[in-house]
Amino acid sequence: MTIETGWNLDNSYAHLPKTFFTSMKPTPVRSPKLSILNHLLATSLGLNVEALQSEDGVAVLAGNRIPEGALPLAQAYAGHQFGHLALLGDGRALLLGEQITPHGARFDIQLKGSGRTPYSRRGDGRAALGPMLREYIISEAMHALGIATTRSLAVVTTGESVIREADQPGAIMTRVAASHLRVGTFEYVSKWGTAPDLRTLADYTLQRHFPDVDAVPNRYLFLLQEVIKRQAVLIAKWQLVGFIHGVMNTDNMALSGETIDYGPCAFMDAYDPATVFSSIDLQGRYAYGNQPYIAGWNLARFAETLLPLLHDDAEQAVKLAQDAISDFNELFRCNWLAGMRAKLGIFNEEIQDESLIESLLNMMQKYRADYTNTFRALTFDTTEDAVLFGTTEFAQWYELWQARLGRQQEPKAFSQQLMRSANPAIIPRNHRVEAALEAAVKQGDYSVMERLLDVLSSPYAHSPEQAEYSTLPALSSRPYRTFCGT
Repeated sequence: MTIETGWNLDNSYAHLPKTFFTSMKPTPVRSPKLSILNHLLATSLGLNVEALQSEDGVAVLAGNRIPEGALPLAQAYAGHQFGHLALLGDGRALLLGEQITPHGARFDIQLKGSGRTPYSRRGDGRAALGPMLREYIISEAMHALGIATTRSLAVVTTGESVIREADQPGAIMTRVAASHLRVGTFEYVSKWGTAPDLRTLADYTLQRHFPDVDAVPNRYLFLLQEVIKRQAVLIAKWQLVGFIHGVMNTDNMALSGETIDYGPCAFMDAYDPATVFSSIDLQGRYAYGNQPYIAGWNLARFAETLLPLLHDDAEQAVKLAQDAISDFNELFRCNWLAGMRAKLGIFNEEIQDESLIESLLNMMQKYRADYTNTFRALTFDTTEDAVLFGTTEFAQWYELWQARLGRQQEPKAFSQQLMRSANPAIIPRNHRVEAALEAAVKQGDYSVMERLLDVLSSPYAHSPEQAEYSTLPALSSRPYRTFCGT
């Protein structure tokens, strides 16, 4: 007896102008096999976990079978890559459709690594197992940290090899997203579409993500302002946990406010705003400390695409856009400061707080203190294990911090509770992620990855089981590097 999988797919994107996408089917693979399945996510989407693990279910996750109701398509978009505009698109991904959950929510279901498309350029349209598992781990960790993100439903191996630096096992990941609308989607339509196309895309984006638009006088200015607000929240949360995206091109900025496209991403160990992990970011454009500035730059590119919609008068349109963009820095700063206050157990606001925070960060950089573990040590007042904590500078700072806590009504126990909720016990340490990937890809052993995912699922638990995952990697003369995995 066939078990119903639970697919309940709609295809609103497929009803947009045909220039926005190319309808096509995934390229079948030789021998698909399920590597990992996100049971909790599947259930929340209204999918039957048992059916997804069946032969028919795996065939859908591999692109060998099209589920009922799906209209697969590759989305067209552009993007400023390291500052240069290029025509892009889904070169190795297909949108199957939009799953409508039992609660009425709508999520894109995308197959990543599903074969060549008209946007593949010279690529093979495939993906390697390691990078797909990496995205699975990091995106699930981000979700557990409370950071808006696309998520990974499943990864299947294809039974075929992909050639990168060497032959690697091929894989397909099923990505779940609020949508795949990007700044680059608007850049594509703005440059290569028509004025009606642009308005249609903007209206669709409003309907999809900002349904309360009817009550505002300028719906397209509202769109710009809301996207700016969401990005200010998102980037602040990245900074607060030491996350480095690695390749913040405009095609990697989702209008939903979710983190998207985990390529050369990683989490920072020793605090340093200049930290770069990506092997292709030779100039540090997307370094940790630059992420807020790059977000503002990307949002300015988004604003430029909306100019024809903001006002009939070109000068007035530019002024509206500039005023909206100018708000980003302050919005980011407010979100970041609020988060930093929480990380230090501070409930109210004082003008000296920013100086207190910056002094701590400067000391952390000077003594190469671990970002996550420093805040965890402050949370539990275990400030004896690192070089930083033994310095006169820190002793003076600590006295100022304690005095600051004493000037608020909340007792110290409340401050510690606030800090516990703002400072994760663990992050996906780079050496732990690499160990999990090596075991899975080279030995077919997923137990290391499953254990890592388990402890990462409750980063604020501060449980004894998490202690070993908070240890730092052995010192190395070679800096850690990540790769796009395309």
